[in-house]
Amino acid sequence: MNESGVSSTSRREACAAALEIFQHALEESGIERGFERHVHYERGVLRVCDDLYDLGTYSRVFVVSFGKAANSTLEALLRRLGEGSGASGIVCAPALPATQMFGFRYFEGGHPSPNHESLRAADAILRALEAMNERSLVIYLISGGGSAIVEKPVSDEISFEELVQTHRALVHSGAPIALINAVRKHLSAVKGGRLAVAAAPAHQLSIMISDVPDNALDSLSSGPTMPDTSTAEQCYDIAQRYNLLPQLPASVRQLFERRSLEETPKAGDPVFGRARWWPLLSNVSAQKAAAERAAMKGFAVQIDNSCDDWDYRKAADYLLAQLRELRKGASRVCLISGGEVTVTVDAKDPGAGGRNQQFALYCAERIQGENIAVLSAGTDGIDGNSPAAGAMVDGTTIARAKERGLDAEAALKGFNAFPFFDALGDAIMTGRTGTNVRDVRVLLGW
Repeated sequence: MNESGVSSTSRREACAAALEIFQHALEESGIERGFERHVHYERGVLRVCDDLYDLGTYSRVFVVSFGKAANSTLEALLRRLGEGSGASGIVCAPALPATQMFGFRYFEGGHPSPNHESLRAADAILRALEAMNERSLVIYLISGGGSAIVEKPVSDEISFEELVQTHRALVHSGAPIALINAVRKHLSAVKGGRLAVAAAPAHQLSIMISDVPDNALDSLSSGPTMPDTSTAEQCYDIAQRYNLLPQLPASVRQLFERRSLEETPKAGDPVFGRARWWPLLSNVSAQKAAAERAAMKGFAVQIDNSCDDWDYRKAADYLLAQLRELRKGASRVCLISGGEVTVTVDAKDPGAGGRNQQFALYCAERIQGENIAVLSAGTDGIDGNSPAAGAMVDGTTIARAKERGLDAEAALKGFNAFPFFDALGDAIMTGRTGTNVRDVRVLLGW
């Protein structure tokens, strides 16, 4: 036992188990695994889930790949199609790949805020799509992060600097991602189904690596190819509810004040008549894989997604209460939670961190001395503005931090969790994973 009252041996074993559970979830959420299960190509026919496409019947096959997994999804598709498919297209990702595919133009888009390449990519995509006809097949490979990685303001009056300011205001508003994306859609020339408008009357196929709830696929990268379920009226309500107007630049604020947002295309619009959408991977994929590995390691497992889009403090309190309740019925318990928590950044000069590390650090203060370990990490490998995917805490974290002179309360208040966890060696460092199916939280009790 150490000063915290937690056995160092059992702590190490539990933390190793939590990390193994998360790593297994990552492996099963990998792009190649998703394509193995759902995408096949034989004798010129591409099968995606339940749909068949005879590529020989199209005059052109054009691929648009964007988001955090843009490079890996394109590589997975082209491995199946081979060199004879004649596919060409545009790729926009947060980082350029080591090897670029022949016939494709590459852009290095910004995330979490757009950069100039984000705008150049959007312009290039729109120009290419407008050249498609009814004998064209457009294949979109869409993954999380695309809302920033590919972007173009709906109005030429919105400058690049104002676009970035708007994205920053939305991300820091504390609003759930679905509401943030509702506003993004109505301020963008490429979101909320507007890519589908540009490509019509071509056949359009969206292959999706989803980092949004399964019942809200039109929020993925702000739904560029799908009918939009949000409305301009909802955007006005969101701006008021989250006090957004004072944070928005004048050109954007005026669109709200004049109530002059242009409506996005909805279900039933003819532009979607030749469009199909298939999610290959989602957060459910990661949850199931995590639960399977936890059960293999002898834990009684429960999945609880009740706190999706909750404030991180409310989510942590709820999940810890659920874990303690589970412990009444079993000696080794595991609670798996998927989705994302929200963090409202109100510090004037926030430090390095993200929602996963903020969640974990909050938990650390509430499990002192208990036989509990908590892991929270993003499947994309990047948490907020830090290089970590997330962090691990247990009943000894606060005691170990005090021994090193680290101030957990100050780190939490200053949204500066990464230096805290980095110093303890408890930051989870995976690097960019090439996929993104939201966050996974693993809570263990023993």
